[in-house]
Amino acid sequence: MPFLLVLGLAAFASAFSMRVVDPMLNILASELQVTLQQVAMLASAFTFPYALMQLVFGPIGDAVGKVRLIRVNLAMLSIGLVVSATATSHEMLLASRVFCGAFAGGIIPVVLATVGDRVPFERRPLALSRVLLALVLGQLSGSALAGFIAELVGWREVFWCALAVAALAALATTFGLTEEGERKPLSFAASIARYGLVLRNPLSIKVYGVVAIEGALSFGVFPLVAPLMVHQGIGNAKEAGIALAAFAIGGAVYTFAVPLLVRYLGLSGMVRWGAAGVGVLLILATRAHGLVLMAAIFAGAGFAFYMIHNVLQILATELAPEARGSALALFASSFFIGQALGALGLTQAAGFAGVVAMFIAAGIGMLLLAGPAGLLQPRRGQISPPETL
Repeated sequence: MPFLLVLGLAAFASAFSMRVVDPMLNILASELQVTLQQVAMLASAFTFPYALMQLVFGPIGDAVGKVRLIRVNLAMLSIGLVVSATATSHEMLLASRVFCGAFAGGIIPVVLATVGDRVPFERRPLALSRVLLALVLGQLSGSALAGFIAELVGWREVFWCALAVAALAALATTFGLTEEGERKPLSFAASIARYGLVLRNPLSIKVYGVVAIEGALSFGVFPLVAPLMVHQGIGNAKEAGIALAAFAIGGAVYTFAVPLLVRYLGLSGMVRWGAAGVGVLLILATRAHGLVLMAAIFAGAGFAFYMIHNVLQILATELAPEARGSALALFASSFFIGQALGALGLTQAAGFAGVVAMFIAAGIGMLLLAGPAGLLQPRRGQISPPETL
């Protein structure tokens, strides 16, 4: 389906702009003359508004049209990236990341809801995996290129690259997608009613709780990757970028394994084994003293992470089909609030307990999550994996 390519590019742009800061935190701290703890706020500065604004954008997408909303938010993200690239202080860069995160929050969840609207349920696992591929490639490119570009030419050029990607996606959605939904009344009361519809499904709270915890533990350690590299004597920003890129590569490999995993493990098995795999690999990362081994561990963690996350996405698309934009907004908001709180909490705690202890704690948390997460069941039962889309 050609429209998946355009939606994938929009998801790619959002993910790219989000992940560019993680591998260059040490460089930003040095050049902006602030502490690592202060500059780590740049990660949360993006993810907090990203998560919270999704609660606003979900009902808006349901009412005015999801494609229209994607176009506007990509344009606003582009404006915010211009400010990031020209920032003259830590405070200005922090403000621009808040702005970028707020409007990027109306891209990926709306893209996922659009897939839910246009692709039948039995074909949705593979369709969502293709969008997921674009998303993880955005993470891969953002994480890998940011470390290299920041060390070679400077951190400002990283944001100029992110701007080019966002602007291209804005053009693609403007000329490559059509809005099929009809405009509906937009009001605060209608928005609350849509969220009430979603939350009346007893599965909703369970899905949102699990996705918040997996985000806090799995992605919450990302700002600590470069400090872990320094602690292990492996490198710094560039090496951290390689490790984070390996995580995304693992996620990309997962997207091609979806039919086999669904067939042989089922959705519950994928969730259970994925959470356990992430937990074990985060703990093993603290024992790796070579870049190749560290990259392999992160690649495995990426594969395992998307085993659980992709299943949660599938479940979220069916929590309330009548208010799918709102359901996916709550899903993504829960995920990124978890990420933001996890990054903030683990980074601050690392100043007292150390980086290694935080990776071990996150790993143990994922292992404990595997059991309850594996009990979640889709609204319509098990899905038979399609061979082609």
